[in-house]
Amino acid sequence: MELQQLDLDASPGQTERAKWLLSSPDPPSLWHELRSSIRETVLPQQRKKKSPTQGHVLFLQGLFPILKWGRSYSATKFKKDLMAGLTLASLCIPQSIGYANLAKLDPQYGLYTSVVPPLIYALMGSSREIAIGPVAVVSLLLSAMTQKVVDPSVDPVAYRSLVFTITFFTGAFQAVFGIFRLGFLVDFLSHAAIVGFMGGAAIVIGLQQLKGLLGLSNFTTKTDVVSVMEAVVKALHHSWYPLNFVLGCSFLIFILITRFVGTRNKKLFWLPAMAPLFSVILSTLTVYLTKADKHGIKIVKHFKGGLNPSSVHQLKFGGPHVGEAAKIGSICALIALTEAIAVGRSFASIKGYHLDGNKEMVAMGFMNIVGSLTSCYAATGSFSRTAVNFSAGCETVVSNIVMAITVLVSLLLFTRLLYYTPFAILASIILSALPGLIDLNEAYNIWKVDKLDFIVCLGAFFGVLFGSVEIGLLIAVSISFAKIIVDSIKPSTQVLGKLPGTDIFCDILQFPAATQIPGILIVSISSGTLCFANASFIRERILKRVFNENETNEITKGVRVLILDMSNVMNIDTSGIYSLQELHKKLISGGTKLAVANPRWQVITKLKTAKFVDKTEAGLFFFNIADAVEYCLRFKINVLDNC
Repeated sequence: MELQQLDLDASPGQTERAKWLLSSPDPPSLWHELRSSIRETVLPQQRKKKSPTQGHVLFLQGLFPILKWGRSYSATKFKKDLMAGLTLASLCIPQSIGYANLAKLDPQYGLYTSVVPPLIYALMGSSREIAIGPVAVVSLLLSAMTQKVVDPSVDPVAYRSLVFTITFFTGAFQAVFGIFRLGFLVDFLSHAAIVGFMGGAAIVIGLQQLKGLLGLSNFTTKTDVVSVMEAVVKALHHSWYPLNFVLGCSFLIFILITRFVGTRNKKLFWLPAMAPLFSVILSTLTVYLTKADKHGIKIVKHFKGGLNPSSVHQLKFGGPHVGEAAKIGSICALIALTEAIAVGRSFASIKGYHLDGNKEMVAMGFMNIVGSLTSCYAATGSFSRTAVNFSAGCETVVSNIVMAITVLVSLLLFTRLLYYTPFAILASIILSALPGLIDLNEAYNIWKVDKLDFIVCLGAFFGVLFGSVEIGLLIAVSISFAKIIVDSIKPSTQVLGKLPGTDIFCDILQFPAATQIPGILIVSISSGTLCFANASFIRERILKRVFNENETNEITKGVRVLILDMSNVMNIDTSGIYSLQELHKKLISGGTKLAVANPRWQVITKLKTAKFVDKTEAGLFFFNIADAVEYCLRFKINVLDNC
């Protein structure tokens, strides 16, 4: 295929563009970027300068979004939010009691967590649909990791104190992540890792509910499948009460049927939302009227109501377990943020508005910090309750306020009525929420798209299932990091060619129609950074490509110019600069010149500072590949002599 001749007329703008590239100003300093990051987190973007008063107003509106949208709030929206909030509360109350039991806390702490955190989030959060409160995965994470430090059955007061301290650290980490725009840390838990972790956690949570479902008094504190099944088998050979199983399974079937009906008929969305609360009321009345607790039915009994008591005095920052509390808090912060932001963005995309992840982190952080001071444990966004909130037609976070007030009224007036609530019904409510955590279709899609990602998914799943929550997370993060490290250490390089009739240069393997230019080898680096980890590897790969072209390629018949496309390289360190210097020396010794196309801002600044531009030819730095090719053909270098 004949090579299309390039236009050899000099482009008047090519030289000017090269000057722009080499005379670009220095990029912002690290301190400047940090200040800008903090300002952007709490202030909306404004192009016009504002007065100090207006600046303070904007700051408050950025920190408390309710001050901005609250001015246009209407009675019509409140009517919808009121109905959504009441529907949400009917699901939240029984779930919160069940999740508190999963976290090895008394039932009222689950309800406390459904009062204060939603109110704080309503002031600071920007998602309109997300429902805040305790969730199954975070409750499991807390109990699984905290009871290794303090046994709740031996010292419940110290256990509760440690949980509140962990919640404080959880909020502190979340707030710091948001203020310093460290949201990328959440991304270390990849989508595949989350799918596997959630699936494994769902099974572990389900197995933990066998204690309440079977009416067992003694149960293992371990979470792995083998230990739980051994505990169940041992318990079945001793005393267990079949009535608990019959009661729990009956209401579990009822809840699942209502969910199926609600899924098939969207107008009956309220039916699965009301089913758990109806089950609690009906089962409690049944036990009370039949005196079933005298015949082996395990009931809640202790249930303290009233307003959230202060827990400031229970926070322990100087005890022997503060290090463990910080470690557990950091893990809970990541898991809670991952779930909340995923839920919030999913529904925000449906409604067509943008959700700022960093502002969400700040809101989540402050709500958990305040929650730790008011007898709450770690809260986040719940997918199941958010789906109910969305289906109920919520318009704003006022639905969270309505829900919190409803739960508070229940704490003040109705907690004594829950004395006879059976543990079996709480177990069935938690079990009914677990199928939504296991996403087999998504696991299959991961398998089809990326086999290595599927290994990450399996690692998290089996790690949680047969090891522990920490082991599952560690395996998933380790495999993900290994993948990142391998990609960073050994990035690919592509040989580029020109598409006929265009000025577009692309990979000749991906686009066979692209043709190489005689005497010129164009190589693109796919790595985002040229650093100590990959600089030597990239240098050797490039030299090998030049050698192979010189030895075997009939088209080029010798590489006279190597054009290095650095459009993908966002940054470079001293090792990368040194490797470029070595590459330049070896190319010059072999009669090949080096040209650099499209170096990014940080890269060209560091190359100028390191005098690399002065040591090479300043005229061989170009705005893009087309300029580099045109210059090489038109002026300094006669690459066609040997063709």
